[in-house]
Amino acid sequence: MTTMALLRTAVGQTLRAARTEQSRTLRDVAREARVSLGYLSEVERGQKEASSELLNAICEALDLTLSSVITNVSLELKSQESAKLSVVDAA
Repeated sequence: MTTMALLRTAVGQTLRAARTEQSRTLRDVAREARVSLGYLSEVERGQKEASSELLNAICEALDLTLSSVITNVSLELKSQESAKLSVVDAA
């Protein structure tokens, strides 16, 4: 079975990395973004896919641009895809 890169997982990892780099709590960011603590946690763990409106609110709470998050997510997905291609190419 092939593991595929999920957009929601990469988004969650990017948001969590930004939050932890800022030494902020889930509670703090959830309150500022006006989303529930549980929902933000699920987004960060890649279990929920945030709507564009909620993703934008989370980005604003983290003082990030939506475009920077999307760029980081795109680079992460490209990296995962490249790693899989090299494994397949080597076979």
